[in-house]
Order: sequence, then structure tokens, then C-alpha cells
Amino acid sequence: MTFARKRVAAVAAMAVAAALALAGCADTGTSGGGSTGDAGSGSSENLAITFLPKNLGNPYFDTSSKGGKAAVDELGGTFAEVGPAEATPDAQVSYINTATQQGVGGLVVSANDPKAICDALNEARDAGVKVVTFDSDTNADCRDLFINQATSDGIAKAQVDLITEQIGDSGEVAVLSASANATNQNTWIEKMKELLAADHPNVQLVEVVYGDDDDQTSFDKTAALLQSHPNLKGIISPTTVGIAAAARYLSTSDYKGKVALTGLGTPNQMREYVKDGTVTAFALWNPEDLGYLAAYATAALIKGEITGKEGDTFEAGKLGSFTVGEDATVLLGDPYVFKADNIDDFDF
Repeated sequence: MTFARKRVAAVAAMAVAAALALAGCADTGTSGGGSTGDAGSGSSENLAITFLPKNLGNPYFDTSSKGGKAAVDELGGTFAEVGPAEATPDAQVSYINTATQQGVGGLVVSANDPKAICDALNEARDAGVKVVTFDSDTNADCRDLFINQATSDGIAKAQVDLITEQIGDSGEVAVLSASANATNQNTWIEKMKELLAADHPNVQLVEVVYGDDDDQTSFDKTAALLQSHPNLKGIISPTTVGIAAAARYLSTSDYKGKVALTGLGTPNQMREYVKDGTVTAFALWNPEDLGYLAAYATAALIKGEITGKEGDTFEAGKLGSFTVGEDATVLLGDPYVFKADNIDDFDF
């Protein structure tokens, strides 16, 4: 399964419209394919699948939801995307409760916090809703399956390799993360710290700051980092909102070409900054494929093809066959590095 075979497009969704669509009828708002009719939660015929990202208006989640919708369309189900405007720990709870009350068959969630939404998710599961996390996990006992974009070790290593190469394996670096409670971000950062300490003794991680996946906050945090650390040589931003905001700041500042920036971003966000020399290279998996795989996995749970047990296998359309691993986790694949000589090969 190669990254180059995957084609991606972006699509946006509005929270109010999607929430009203979810509340108003079984054939949900931005849906495609057949209606679920009168099938209730837990029914093998109920392929009403709702995506709940960390927040709406985020290009990364716009793209993953595009993949989810494509998969649900192929499966003949109905698709909806709902979510908060801001990625805060408790912001997703009301959307989970609404989906449960409306009897969706599956809920696909990128968690803002590993614990804060657990009670709501387990109430959904008790009502027969299949709960799949993707991108950012909850505690394992709060969901049926986790679709992991890549291993935490692989994601951390890719970013450490990129930044250390770009700064000559020496000097001060900082991290611009998403929210302080984001499960995936915190796991990657801890592993990056371990890798730097073990393999890059001349590189010092001087600070971790949080932009809350908000463009202006991330932009301001970038400025503050550079003011607080005049000897800073590099910034790692393992979030698509953060890396784009940091690149925007660097591109018009005196730090352009002097302070390296890498992390996780989408080609369409970062293309201009790669071409103007602000960014040399960055990484990401294919977010559309992540959403696509999450939808197929949810459908397999709904239809009883898998239970989330280690060793379970299922087919995911164009992506092929996948196997459930330890802790009810399914792995999409390794991250991909984008740079000047390949970035125009991608459109997402």
C-alpha cells in the first residue's frame, strides 16, 4: 500500500448544519448512499456514521472527513460530520450525546482529551453505538477500535530526523503543539524527548508551547518562542494548524532561513512555504485515507464482521485488507516526507 496511490481532496462541513441534519432525520445531512430507514443503534443495517473531529474548520479534519464520506457512500450508508469550533477537552461531549440520542450506528471521534469524553462514549456504546477513535485516541476502555495514522515511534522519529538534519544536529529547538491535553501530541512529544536525549546530545529541547489548534494563537506562540529564545535554531510543530501558522510568521520575519521549521502539515497548506524557502521538509500521512479507513472499520464493527479483537481482519475498499492489532488498534501506515521535489505531486 503506497502513499502515492492515494488521492485526496478537501471538503468543509458546518457544525450547525450538520448538527441539525443529525437531529432532524435518519438520512443525515452531508450523506450519500442509502438510508438507514428505521434501523436502531447496534443494528447490522444501521450504517449511519457520524464523524466528530477535534474541531471544525481545520483543513486536516476537512480532508479526513472527505475520506470518511467517500467510504460511507461506497458502503451505502449515511454520513454526517459534527463538532465544536474549538478543540477543548469537554467540547465534544454534547455532540456525542446527540448522536447517541439519535441512534446512529457508528461514531468516529478524534479525541481532544483521553478521559474527558469517556463517560459519554461509554453511554453511546451501552446504547449500541460502535465507537471508533482516529487520529487521537481515548483510553482504550472508552472505544471499540482505534485507527492509528502511524506508530507513535515512527511519527516521533520522522520529526526528530527532519529537525536534527536541518539544524546540523546541534542547537536549541522548541515544540509548538496543539492542545495541552491532546493524547497524540503528548505521546509524540514524549517520544521525541526520548529520541533527542538518546541520539542527539547536542540538541536541546528548550520549551513546549500550545497553540490549541488555533491559527492566531499558534502564530502568536511562534513569535513568543522566538523572542524568549534568541538562540533558537528550530521549531517542530506536530499539528497541521500549528506548522502552517508558524510558517506564516517565519516567512515574513528576519528568522526566515535562519530558524528551521518542520512537523506535520498538508501539502496544500505548506506548498508556498516550501517554495519560498521558509520550510525545507515536513511529514504527514494521508488524512483522507485515515478517514476512509476509519469509516470502513466502523462499518465492519456495525455489521459484525469484526469485534475489535486482536487478529480480526477486514477489507477497507481501495486500501485493501487490514488486521486489528494489540489494544484494538489498526495501523494505517508510515508518515511521508514532503519537500520541494515532490510536493506538487499531491493535492490535499
